[in-house]
Amino acid sequence: MIKLGILDFDTSHVTAFTTRLNHKGVAEDQWVDGAEVVIGCPGESKIMPERIPGYTEEMKKLGVPLVDKPEDMIGKVDGMLIESQEGGPHWDRARPFLEAGIPCYIDKPFTCSLADARKIVELAAKKKVPVFSSSSLRYAPELVAYMADAAKHGKVHGALAYGPAPLFEKDATRNPGLFHYGIHAVEILYTVMGPGCERVTCTHDKDVDVATGQWKDGRVATVRGIRAGKSDYGCLAFTEKGVQTVPIDTKNIYRELVKKIVQMFETGKAPLDPAVTVEIVAFIEAANKSGANHGIGEKVAG
Repeated sequence: MIKLGILDFDTSHVTAFTTRLNHKGVAEDQWVDGAEVVIGCPGESKIMPERIPGYTEEMKKLGVPLVDKPEDMIGKVDGMLIESQEGGPHWDRARPFLEAGIPCYIDKPFTCSLADARKIVELAAKKKVPVFSSSSLRYAPELVAYMADAAKHGKVHGALAYGPAPLFEKDATRNPGLFHYGIHAVEILYTVMGPGCERVTCTHDKDVDVATGQWKDGRVATVRGIRAGKSDYGCLAFTEKGVQTVPIDTKNIYRELVKKIVQMFETGKAPLDPAVTVEIVAFIEAANKSGANHGIGEKVAG
């Protein structure tokens, strides 16, 4: 059984992942085998510190031993789940574990800057350990099934991905723009389109972000981050076989993501090329810059 540690208890993912891995407090059809959370550290949070006490109590009820300092988990785990809801601290939070040769799953957003994303990937490569980050939406069963059935759609010429994109309004410097919840819709877009975006323009307004990317092969695709009215997740794919709708149900997305996380710890290989994750960070960074500057085109420097 692979032994995992979990750090920073300011997100529901802490308990959502633990219940599925440890087979406690969740329906059996949500269980994931192969790894177990054996230790945790409540850590810190500058984005939602008020959440830490509640999730700490829940983790205690799940029987997970807790420590006060992140470094106290080194030597006791085979892998780490870095769970801070804010992407900005992820480089500093993951670095000690990567330095110790411990593979890491780093929750979304991977980072909130291209510079930090590159540093994490470079350190992981230097230490020869895998690192993985993804929104759970990438592994939604409906989206996975659609992408696997190439005969249904043929070549994808473009897409419109959509999802809720509330901003963290208390402090705009933390998970800015699409780095907050908008990253889910961006992940959907990249699942359908693949990497290769070179330029982004973005319209930012109170109720919406609309970011359009130009891919190096001439394809064009858009993400709509919604902040007004009810919003679901999904996409329109513009394909060789026509315009196709891909609605997404969120019921099983945590289970499917946790399966991929365990797969990384089992195989020593990330299920998603880290270069794609770095480009997603670059896409959002460029979109945020464009949206703040009246939609001027920005280079995606992935």
